[in-house]
Amino acid sequence: MTEFRKVTDRFSVSPQISLADVAAAAAQGFTLVINNRPDGESPDQPTSAEMEAAARAAGLDYIYAPVMGRPGQAAVDAVREALAGGSGKVLAYCRSGTRSIYTWALGQAGAVDADTLMRQGAAAGYDLSPVVG
Repeated sequence: MTEFRKVTDRFSVSPQISLADVAAAAAQGFTLVINNRPDGESPDQPTSAEMEAAARAAGLDYIYAPVMGRPGQAAVDAVREALAGGSGKVLAYCRSGTRSIYTWALGQAGAVDADTLMRQGAAAGYDLSPVVG
């Protein structure tokens, strides 16, 4: 099983998850999966359609907000709105988890101070200095 890295009580990130990991996420109380990995980035990754089907089958909501390079505004807005619009736990993933946490951090800018974001990122194993400051 892929490691889910807790960032806040409601938000976690992960490297690429498998179809089986979706059921594990549901068992751990997640209610939404956000896929920040573009389809076709690697030949061995499940497609967004496959991940969405697995999420829906496990009773989870699903958002596809792909990030190529630095997170764009659409992905940042999608993650921010998902967190603002619900009360359940959210799991976001990409190849390594870095794009997912960067996207989240950019959406928190202005609402959460930079030191707090840096600490939360570090506790989850990520350096947010490229996007927070």
